[in-house]
Amino acid sequence: MTDYTWRIVDSELDELLPQLAAIAIEGPKAVGKTATAERRATTVHRVDVPEMRSIAAADPTVLLRDPPPVLLDEWQHVPAIWDAVRAAVDRDPTPGRFLLAGSATPARPPSHSGAGRIVRVRMRPLSLAERGLGKPTVSVATLLRGAQAKAEGHTNIGLADYAHEIVASGFPGIRKLSGRALRAQLDGYLDRLVGRDFEEQGYSVRRPQTLRRWMAAFAAATATTTSLEKIRNAASAGAEEIPAKTTVIAYRNVLEQLWILDQVPGWVPTKNHLRRLTQAPKHHLVDPALAARLLGVDTGALLGGIPAGARLMTIPPTDAPPRDGTLLGQMFEALVTQSVRVYAQASEARVYHCRTYDGRREIDLIVETGDQRVLALEVKTSAEVTDADVSHLLWLREQLGAILTDMAVITTGRHAYRRQDGVAVVPAALLGP
Repeated sequence: MTDYTWRIVDSELDELLPQLAAIAIEGPKAVGKTATAERRATTVHRVDVPEMRSIAAADPTVLLRDPPPVLLDEWQHVPAIWDAVRAAVDRDPTPGRFLLAGSATPARPPSHSGAGRIVRVRMRPLSLAERGLGKPTVSVATLLRGAQAKAEGHTNIGLADYAHEIVASGFPGIRKLSGRALRAQLDGYLDRLVGRDFEEQGYSVRRPQTLRRWMAAFAAATATTTSLEKIRNAASAGAEEIPAKTTVIAYRNVLEQLWILDQVPGWVPTKNHLRRLTQAPKHHLVDPALAARLLGVDTGALLGGIPAGARLMTIPPTDAPPRDGTLLGQMFEALVTQSVRVYAQASEARVYHCRTYDGRREIDLIVETGDQRVLALEVKTSAEVTDADVSHLLWLREQLGAILTDMAVITTGRHAYRRQDGVAVVPAALLGP
């Protein structure tokens, strides 16, 4: 484990484990849950191994008797483990007893939610700050505190580097590869989703190609609020058979259970005068590299300026693709969004998007804390930021007043600075937790 990459979630776990009896680390396969949990575990039980699965199915309490912390890896294969851990915590709430790592929500969930006994911690692919691209100089936590935090720093990371990071993946084991090996590994990941993981979730895929086309259509809708009906129609273009609505809903539900879909919900503020905000989510896969692979694009294709939604199928312009208007714009927003969600989690904040029903006003990312402090972020593939680029941010400031702690435009530029109107301009590589 000498090559372990430190994760931002490590700090969260280090804070929680000495005070909580049981923690469940949740996220997609290959995100690094096992490696992170093993660093804290004294005993490791791999429930995805057939022999261990049989033991757990016969009597899950057997796995809980070993020296703590006990890691129950891929526990979802025997959902009774969850209830056994919950009962064990009821009897003895001593901190640091159990770690559960799961790559899916069981198709048949445990009888108890675990509320009050098992705390869930989400793990996402590596953010830009965790990929070794340089030292971040602007902190999301600081921006959330307000008081016009300094925006400064320089990076050598440019547009081509971000395009590379989109296709390179944030999965720790996959991003070490390059070229054909990288593509083969991503294809294998997607093949396993379709050919095995769906079945393990209790859903038999009768037409794998139909599922792959739907996933590609969903990838083409990255960073948009395109309706599922339009995605379904786009996936059916040129096909002999259109998947039923119930089939598409099942696709979505299973991919959510597998932590592959990571949609950004619409923001509905509670203490202001804003009205007419849409609640439709923005579509995202958990790793932009999966979306790029589903669409068959590499770094060169992204930099070539493919129009938004033009790969494999057309997403109607009324569904508001990112204002950059290219597939690179969509994928760069996805890359930034994935990173911001990691940073926001470190600050116990959640990430949303803001858009009025008529589409006249839109802010790419809203980071909101439990005490309703708000940070507004726009995402731009260009290095230059114009007055038009910040107009929506300034509008939101007029609406929210002091609730809005700060505003920033996340770019592909080289320098961080603050404009005279108060908006920070921050290269994506310089933004951190």
